[in-house]
Amino acid sequence: MASNSTIFKAALQISDMDRQYYHDHTLTLARHPSETDERMMVRLLAFTLHAHESLAFGRGLSTEDEPDLWLKDLTGAIDLWVEVGLREGKHLRQACGKAKQVYLYTYGGRGADQWWEKNRSDLARLTNLTIINLPPDGSRALAQLAQSSMQLQCTIQEGQIWMADGQNTVHIELGAVKKGTSLSKH
Repeated sequence: MASNSTIFKAALQISDMDRQYYHDHTLTLARHPSETDERMMVRLLAFTLHAHESLAFGRGLSTEDEPDLWLKDLTGAIDLWVEVGLREGKHLRQACGKAKQVYLYTYGGRGADQWWEKNRSDLARLTNLTIINLPPDGSRALAQLAQSSMQLQCTIQEGQIWMADGQNTVHIELGAVKKGTSLSKH
């Protein structure tokens, strides 16, 4: 965690009916000085979608050899590697070699669409890679929920996501631009 990072606290209540996962998490998120509220909240959404008692945040943007989130088994093998943003193909190929499953959450509208068109042929052969594109209005609305101390409730049902802070509710429907082979659902 960089010394200039801004610390955010989140009390997150998850009701994931698709995975039958109902749990509360108390999280500390370090937002790197170059990271936006939008990106940080997409990281939090990714945590919510893969929530598990052993899921952990990586050390941050300045650490190239760690993902935004990861889940390791008891032997230290990486079951799940989660990235946020528009990553280079080389980085994703390396991640796919290290982990059983890799997820990339893109956002940003047209920029994300252009990134996918440029990288589609290179990434198509990575069978354990799933790429999810967030709609721009959804990721921007998530950014509006960012507070230094957050109380959030998230409900997931039939691929629909509702994230609420008690006053505002954000509804997001994710679109998979590439589905990887699923070994197990995290």
